[in-house]
Amino acid sequence: MDAELEREFSAFIEARAHALFRTALALTGHRQQAEDLLQTVLTRGARHWGRIRTGNPEAYLRTALYRQRTSWWRSLKRRPEVSTADLPEMASARDETATVDLHLALWQALNGLAPRHRAVLVLRYFEDRPDSEIAEILDCTESTVRSQAARALARLREIAPRLDILATKEAADR
Repeated sequence: MDAELEREFSAFIEARAHALFRTALALTGHRQQAEDLLQTVLTRGARHWGRIRTGNPEAYLRTALYRQRTSWWRSLKRRPEVSTADLPEMASARDETATVDLHLALWQALNGLAPRHRAVLVLRYFEDRPDSEIAEILDCTESTVRSQAARALARLREIAPRLDILATKEAADR
């Protein structure tokens, strides 16, 4: 990579790394894994910067994040065990940390989902992507995206029924 391309890539990363990291964190659920995922994708993106910079480089890198994460899911040696703790008991008095509780409970629940379900929910609800774009990123049909989203939401309700309680409590505290 020549000096001009390197400066351009560095400026892009400086401007968009935080948003890309949030996506990686939502996909993995763990800070260290998100850092590894983002670093892997950015390393590959740097090699191809001359080609991808003219289009939509952020979309290219986001797609690369999802596809790299999928690749890791398929690799058995990259599946570490993740211990999950029980959710804390609900306090009866007004809880000023309801928003934090909701976010923590949501992250724990997302970690309990299958990787493909998690990816569909992250793309649809965290990134507000349309089904057609999600289907393109995950290399499936739109009907598959819709069915995966429905199954993922049903599974979320099953493994984390307290999310409804926490969301209601957080809304009441506003």
